Amino acid sequence: MDPQIMNRTLAELPFAAIDFESAGVAPGETDLPVQVGIVRVDSLYGAEESFCSYLACDRPVRRNATRLHGITSAHLKGAPGMLSLWPEFRRLLSDCVVVGHNLGTERRFLQVFPAHGFSPWLDTLALARHCIPHAEDLSLGAVCTSLGIVSEVDRLVPGRSWHDALYDAAASLEVLRCVVRSLQLEELPLRTLSFAIKSTNPL
Repeated sequence: MDPQIMNRTLAELPFAAIDFESAGVAPGETDLPVQVGIVRVDSLYGAEESFCSYLACDRPVRRNATRLHGITSAHLKGAPGMLSLWPEFRRLLSDCVVVGHNLGTERRFLQVFPAHGFSPWLDTLALARHCIPHAEDLSLGAVCTSLGIVSEVDRLVPGRSWHDALYDAAASLEVLRCVVRSLQLEELPLRTLSFAIKSTNPL
């Protein structure tokens, strides 16, 4: 990534929005990913390239997780492991701004690739908190509803819905696009959104 990335304009930058769905946890367990969705654009309003896959998991998907996203252990039969998908992750997430809503989970799961170098990270939760300060609910669905962009997300990934990894990734991208468009930030540099940029240091 260009070391001057923070000085490049928002309109010209490449972005890749990412979301993971997880297996759920019980006390003493570490959460594991079961689905990933990525939507990449080489400029903010450019054509989208999408990738979505279930992910192999070495334990059953918890019932509470299935109630949320609808994914069961049966969906994961024959699914690839994260490490085998490294070429796709590298191709889609390198040399761009990585976008997501409350990116802690995404950053943690991507640590399976040591020193991957994906950065910077732009958190649409921090973006929404700044731009919709009086909102009582800043979940991704509530933010998209408040901004009136659910139909845009549906257009981008038809046939999917909330808590599908590709749908939520697309929703994060549309939140960013909507904020930039509404506030006419296209020709301003990425540093304009520095309040929503996360540290590139490992968690």
